[in-house]
Amino acid sequence: QVQLVESGGGLVQAGGSLRLSCAASGSISSINVMGWYRQAPGKQREWVASITGVSRINYADSVKGRFTISGDNAKKVVYLSMNSLKPEDTAVYYCAWTLRDRFGPYKDYWGQGTQVTVSS
Repeated sequence: QVQLVESGGGLVQAGGSLRLSCAASGSISSINVMGWYRQAPGKQREWVASITGVSRINYADSVKGRFTISGDNAKKVVYLSMNSLKPEDTAVYYCAWTLRDRFGPYKDYWGQGTQVTVSS
């Protein structure tokens, strides 16, 4: 069974940096999308950044220029480097991948989330 596990969250002051990691385990035959989402208290979950295919990278306007997504399909890991953090970046960050395991079609998988808190 495929599982995604995030790490790297924490408390940081405004202007600081954090690097989130998301590692997959289980039998994966193909990865289509490796992405990050976040959900702030009282708000809907929102897309942050993603890598589609080998190299198509996109960012939400709110993080463009401050966050960098990188991934390694062979190692089954994706990172989110976050710089110039703002209090409004405070949220639970989730990784979400679209992938095929050994037996089935492409499906979406989600991690359990990691808390990022940015103090002013």
